[in-house]
Amino acid sequence: MKHRWPLFAVLFSLLAPHGSMAQDFYRGKVIRVIVGGSAGGGFDIYTRAMARHMGKHIPGNPSLVVENMTGAGTLIAAKYVHSSAKPDGLSIGMFNGGLILGRVLGMKGIDFDMRELEYLGVPVQDNPVCALRKESGVTNMEQWASSKTPIKLGGLSPGNSTSDVARIIQSALNLPVQLVEGYKGTNEIRLAADAGELHGACWAWETLKTAWAKAIPAGEVNVVLQVTAKKLPELPNAPLALELAKSEEAKLLLRAGAIDPAAVVRVYVTSPRIARDRLQILRAAFAKTLTDPEFVAEAKKANLDINPLTGEEVKKLVDDLFKLNPTTKSKLVSTLIPK
Repeated sequence: MKHRWPLFAVLFSLLAPHGSMAQDFYRGKVIRVIVGGSAGGGFDIYTRAMARHMGKHIPGNPSLVVENMTGAGTLIAAKYVHSSAKPDGLSIGMFNGGLILGRVLGMKGIDFDMRELEYLGVPVQDNPVCALRKESGVTNMEQWASSKTPIKLGGLSPGNSTSDVARIIQSALNLPVQLVEGYKGTNEIRLAADAGELHGACWAWETLKTAWAKAIPAGEVNVVLQVTAKKLPELPNAPLALELAKSEEAKLLLRAGAIDPAAVVRVYVTSPRIARDRLQILRAAFAKTLTDPEFVAEAKKANLDINPLTGEEVKKLVDDLFKLNPTTKSKLVSTLIPK
């Protein structure tokens, strides 16, 4: 009598060799992690901490080597991973997710489809705040709104959250702002502010509090505004931009242009067309790293917050950004894209 193999057994026999190959692929390999920000900046700090632990969660325990690829507000790094890196699972990219909104709005220079990238996740959802040096003479929003001279804020470039948040609050809250762009990373912005070239900047509280870890408690730097959905417990005295907005249009601008995109600012990706099994390995390793007790302890010591999204969750957010209604998109274009 002939034996009939159960269907699941047949499928397993077909898939097992392929799965085994995926498990063995990373043994002895080196994964490049391309960071769009400069050394010492917030993107760099998070990435290097994660790279020290992620390899042990990938079958074969490959090494992870971090490379800084600065320029164009992290666009150079994003485009490299999309268009130049081999789709073999040996390249991971980390860039400013504000570029995703830039692509949605048709921003010049972002000439590739962000939806084609494979998303691994974000380690923390950003909460943008605006911080000013005491030399600016502004320690609260009343003083900022009534300032006779523009407040100089540092930014990287259009499409980057450091620049976009500044433009959004200028438009939505009618604030006197002079945006100075061209910096390579938040660390350079901090140094420029400390040197007196800038009054301050707007970027994520999650790294800003680390960058000015001594200056904020000393009163040398003041956080004066939160561009967030709700108040952060650590900043009870800094008002919400949403509370200061005087119209529903202004609130919509703040949400669509700054608050919602902040969730995917620290986005990690790999190249399009990567094999699905390798993508799942990288996504799983990314998620496991963020709960790794050794990484969590290191993050706590370095004052790095952890509030992650999975690769699947990021993919959904990206798809939703590409579905913005035409009216909102038009308002964002006129605000965020320099003429």
